[in-house]
Amino acid sequence: MIEISLLTGELFFAALWLLGRGIIWIRQKKIVWKREAFLLLMAINLAVLIRFVFYPFFTVNGQVQPLVINRGGIQPPRVNFLPLANILDYDSKREAAINIIGNTCLFIPTGVIMPILYKRLDRFRKVLPAGAGLSFAIEMIQLLLPGSVTDIDDLILNTAGAAIGYGLYKLAARLTGKAQTPGSPGGSCFCDNGIRPSPVRAEKDLFTDEAR
Repeated sequence: MIEISLLTGELFFAALWLLGRGIIWIRQKKIVWKREAFLLLMAINLAVLIRFVFYPFFTVNGQVQPLVINRGGIQPPRVNFLPLANILDYDSKREAAINIIGNTCLFIPTGVIMPILYKRLDRFRKVLPAGAGLSFAIEMIQLLLPGSVTDIDDLILNTAGAAIGYGLYKLAARLTGKAQTPGSPGGSCFCDNGIRPSPVRAEKDLFTDEAR
């Protein structure tokens, strides 16, 4: 049996993140700090997802219980493919509400950050499948973890959270007067000085560290 503490899991994720960013910095030979700030927000967002997705929600004596991987026996995966069939199947209404609200709220930051980092995702029809794809990847990882449940309801709630986050992002853009002109080609809502980016620059992926 293997036990992975929350601290160990988060440090491992941080090491992988820094390794990936370091490789990009070396290849691009520069660091754009404004972009790195938004990337840091995404890293924090993913770290929070790791905490609540892979580790027990409730603490014991104030301590988060470790992720337990039992190598002694093979457990069949627990999978639910029926949408909304078991969404209220909990011991109490409180637990059901925590599941619904929690799975939705967890992905709200994703819906906000993704279109800022990726200009090509600054469309509802694009950010929605991106959020769903991240949730699907998490559900697939849970198939490999004994005791975890791969549930289509989680996918639905996570995707709804990403949609809400994108709605908040667009609302903030409008309130700050920086919403892109309708029909502009893939530009971000938070364009500097309100200048609409060219079609070529609008398609650049912020993770490539190309200058805006």
